[in-house]
Amino acid sequence: MNDRSTQEVTVSIAAVERDIGLSKDTLRVWERRYGFPRPGRDAFGERIYPLDQVDKLRVIKRLMDQGHRPGKIMGYTAEQLQKIAESSTSGPSRALEAAEQHEDLQNLLELVKQHRIEELRRQLSQSVLRVGLSRFVVEIIAPLNEMVGDAWTRGYFEIFEEHLYTESVQVILRNAINTIPHPATHHRGRPRILLTTFPQEPHGLGILMAEALFSLEGGHCISLGVQTPIWDIVLASTTQDADIVALSFSAALNPNHVLDGLTELRAKLPRATEVWAGGGCPVLHRRPPKDIRTLRSLDAIAAALEEWRVAHPL
Repeated sequence: MNDRSTQEVTVSIAAVERDIGLSKDTLRVWERRYGFPRPGRDAFGERIYPLDQVDKLRVIKRLMDQGHRPGKIMGYTAEQLQKIAESSTSGPSRALEAAEQHEDLQNLLELVKQHRIEELRRQLSQSVLRVGLSRFVVEIIAPLNEMVGDAWTRGYFEIFEEHLYTESVQVILRNAINTIPHPATHHRGRPRILLTTFPQEPHGLGILMAEALFSLEGGHCISLGVQTPIWDIVLASTTQDADIVALSFSAALNPNHVLDGLTELRAKLPRATEVWAGGGCPVLHRRPPKDIRTLRSLDAIAAALEEWRVAHPL
């Protein structure tokens, strides 16, 4: 008979870092300083955390975002922390705002299911005008993509319905990108950014969303679309004088294909041409290849471009 502890569900330290936003160094410091969290170890000696500790860490992170200091709240139980979060003056309003946003996104999802594509595009277009392109990409399309993927996984969406959604978002994003002033008026059109995906990656929304944010920050974007062979990426980078090659990877990709492809691409490109990678493929953040810049979220694009410009003054 198996011991109950061997059946306990645990989460790796990398997963905690990725899903909650607490760095590995922070978790280790807290472990030494406060005696929490209290991880176990897997077969390779890596830290693993029971789900109850993960839940408590999630509430702690939320309270820290509201201004609480970890040393003041670490000793509370998960139930006490939850009450503090609920009683926070900003907590209810944030929860209400999140609930309202989820309802709005759910309504968009239902438009896809009802095949009301013109109405979907009309509402998406209005959203761009209402909140601006950057917030539209980060706060509406990014979570909506996850909801659509979940709907397809559960069998709620047919493949053609997912395609209708994807095509609609692509139309809206391309129209919005075309309204952005020419990058030559900002930072002299630098950096020049070549965007594409590897041959095994058919999903193009991620790279299009990145193009929108790069363009808003004054980057000069050259898109190759999806599924470009590595050698063709190298040739295009040369002919287009690219400063950065940016690629998007979905969670469905084979991690070995991702790592091997990035390593090969990095070896074939000039050292001066940077390679940036982002998307939902977990291996990018667990084992990022050497000399590849990995972007953990779309929010990281603006800061990454600013760092590039500081390192490459005109």
